[in-house]
Amino acid sequence: MGRVLAVANQKGGVGKTTTAVNLSAGLALAGCSALLVDFDPQASATSGLGVHPQELEASVYHVLIGARPAEDVIRPTQIDHLSLLPASRDLIGAEIELVPLPRREYRLDDAITQVRRQYEFVIVDCPPSLGLLTVNALTAADAVLIPLQCEYYALEGLSALLETIGFIRQSLNPKLDIQGLLLTMFDTRNGLAHQVVNEVRQHFPNQVFESVVPRNVRLSESPSYGMPAMLYDARSRGARAYAAVANELIQNVVRR
Repeated sequence: MGRVLAVANQKGGVGKTTTAVNLSAGLALAGCSALLVDFDPQASATSGLGVHPQELEASVYHVLIGARPAEDVIRPTQIDHLSLLPASRDLIGAEIELVPLPRREYRLDDAITQVRRQYEFVIVDCPPSLGLLTVNALTAADAVLIPLQCEYYALEGLSALLETIGFIRQSLNPKLDIQGLLLTMFDTRNGLAHQVVNEVRQHFPNQVFESVVPRNVRLSESPSYGMPAMLYDARSRGARAYAAVANELIQNVVRR
């Protein structure tokens, strides 16, 4: 049964979707079957894999409200072993529409349960908030992967996310674990970035990925071409960093 990882941080601009897309691609290129669930109404992960959200007949929104089963909406991508459960702008209204539905916190979990045996990894790109969509993702997940940018306010808001994770453990999903914190947007020329890395590793020993994702032009450019960095420029520092993160994740899961 596939390991479900929620990529979450309510703080925007930390490389959350970049991580979800490129980690999923890295896992697939390493030979693991992976499903990327775009759970962000901005649908950036969907377009980042070359799918136009406005052209979709159905999306994860229709799965959430019970209109379509997940297996009917999942589609292949340009990378072997990588599938996509796409998002569309319809997801914007889901926060409100889910409120009166039965098992509203378990809608994504119920949907993923039907298909997770087909994959080794299911990666969920969460919205940059702690609303009902993120609660659904955390309830469905085995663990959370938290991207943190190597900047001054790196730890800002992290306590709120950790409190939410604690709440989910107590009330909805006792198995929820923290897969790790991933340091992103690292600038080797910036002394403050090195300081942030040391501070995060000191505060969260044994919970931070060894691999660090650098600031990289190719990572920023690749979404506009509808492909992960591994396809856009496999030799770029960003692509190689996410390949290392994927391999580290695989090794961590195997050891568990």
